[in-house]
Amino acid sequence: MDTECLVLGSGLAGLALALKVADYSKVLLCTKTDLKTTNSAMAQGGIAAVMSEEDSFDQHIQDTLTAGAGLCDPAVVREVVEQGPLRIHDLIEWGVQFDLGETSNEIALTREGGHSVRRILHVADHTGQEVHAQLLRKVHAHPNIQILENHYAIDLILEHHVNPKHIGRNTCLGAYVLNRASGEVFPVLSQATFLATGGAGKVYLYTSNWSGATGDGIAMAYRAGARVANLEFMQFHPTCLYHPQARNFLISEALRGEGAEIVDRAGVAFMKRFHPLGSLAPRDIVARSIDAEMKRTGADCVYLAFKDKSREYLEKRFPVIFKKCLELGIDMSAQPIPIVPAAHYLCGGVLTDVSGATDVDRLFALGETACTGLHGANRLGSNSLLECLVMAHSASERYKLLAKTALPVKVPELRQSHLENADEMIVITHMWDEIRRLMWNYVGIVRTNRRLERAEHRLQTIQGEINDYYSSFKTHSEIEELRNIALVAELTVRCARKRHESRGIHYNLDYPDLAEKAKDTIA
Repeated sequence: MDTECLVLGSGLAGLALALKVADYSKVLLCTKTDLKTTNSAMAQGGIAAVMSEEDSFDQHIQDTLTAGAGLCDPAVVREVVEQGPLRIHDLIEWGVQFDLGETSNEIALTREGGHSVRRILHVADHTGQEVHAQLLRKVHAHPNIQILENHYAIDLILEHHVNPKHIGRNTCLGAYVLNRASGEVFPVLSQATFLATGGAGKVYLYTSNWSGATGDGIAMAYRAGARVANLEFMQFHPTCLYHPQARNFLISEALRGEGAEIVDRAGVAFMKRFHPLGSLAPRDIVARSIDAEMKRTGADCVYLAFKDKSREYLEKRFPVIFKKCLELGIDMSAQPIPIVPAAHYLCGGVLTDVSGATDVDRLFALGETACTGLHGANRLGSNSLLECLVMAHSASERYKLLAKTALPVKVPELRQSHLENADEMIVITHMWDEIRRLMWNYVGIVRTNRRLERAEHRLQTIQGEINDYYSSFKTHSEIEELRNIALVAELTVRCARKRHESRGIHYNLDYPDLAEKAKDTIA
């Protein structure tokens, strides 16, 4: 297949980019399952942007820099923040209807941890779902957007695949795509390829992410020669529902913005012992504090409790969370919600600028796949959806400047075995589980040099086993995902071992202090 613009992934970054580019170019939107299943659609809290007179760009910038623990790129932060109101206008033009105030027609704003004022636009407690659904409607209706669901991009096509004698900076010519229904692998050639494949929460045993968040874009870009950075900064969301029937259901930070407190099993709020902002402290501090409290007391979880909110208010403000909790026997208006931290958002990724440009020509990475310098060592809540919108806009502007190039007539087939591997899938499942448990236990909220060293040695062995499977059996989506999470896990450990300090999300007991100068860790 040939196209002008190949977009891999159907989260907010991918959909927004497709809509922007489709006004002047043909777009092929490719996703490994269905378009609806993404982390973006699971986002509860909202989108941060300066929308009130009580707020300012400088305040939003400062809050972002503070949360980022000295590692943010100030120029990138300013560009993203100052584009905020314009990108919110894009969403409104596309038909998104944010909640309004009870006594006015102005957009209602809430507050989350690390924000100095209310600046979070929302649609009840399912902002991502509503925004994503509205953009999907626009995408389906656009004549210039072709959709390929259940097609898994497994590797990028580079100039040296077509021309082995090619010397110098590489160019991306598209991607090899696996049809999950037929098992066929075929090339898709494009003028530009955009990785909007999301994050890598499934590298960890406990996560708020959907099951396909396996770091595919990061792994593909790295194999293609692009640099990746700061993978040690996996943000652990402090409040994931602790229940055997809902292992990845997030309890939005917006609850704490509306007055919920983190308490122990006796109902005592304990966060003030760790930070002056208490339950509204930055996420890394809250997650570490909960982890410390659980280890101190031996408790399996802590709790989130409201003291002065009516049932009517909670049902209206948090309808999805209220309903989900009630289905599990938890009435959040009368009893606390059991919570634990879980891997949530990757602040590192493929090294890019705000337009998503990578080290590989005509290859872009957007959203959680990218590392722009916005989040630094710890993401400020609700900045992620804003980053998706800003990067999509900036990437579309950059794409306009790309000159058309002649695509190759013939591309070599992807080398693969044709042996079936059904009898060996149990081994794949075992290795998948081993990686995720290893990362949770050794590269989790609190780390040590010895744990990181053990993780690195074991991952190197697992990588060898995976490479053997990859070369011996027919291409299968589960093997591809395993190959990707193993690589991202290994790169995460490599980045973590390079950081001889504790900064933001990354906390190492052997290096408890900050280094004098904040530096990115680049692989």
